[in-house]
Amino acid sequence: MRLCELSQGYIESAHLLRDRLRDLRRALRQCEEACLRASLRHRIAQLGAMQQQCYELAELTAHYYERGYYRNENYTL
Repeated sequence: MRLCELSQGYIESAHLLRDRLRDLRRALRQCEEACLRASLRHRIAQLGAMQQQCYELAELTAHYYERGYYRNENYTL
C-alpha cells in the first residue's frame, strides 16, 4: 500500500467522524441533563481532535513525496 492510498483511508475516517460529531451535537442541543451534557461535550472534544488529526494525516500522506511540500511539524522528527 502506498502513502497516497493510505490518505484516502484517513479522509474516509474523517468523514465518518464528521457524521458522528453531527449526531452528537444534535443530541447535545436536545439534552437537558447536566451530567449527560458534560459527557457529550467531552466526547465531542475527543472526536473533534481525532477528526482534525485524520485530515492532517490525509494531507501529509497524500503529498509526502512531493518536493517542497511543507510537512506539518506535529508529524516530523
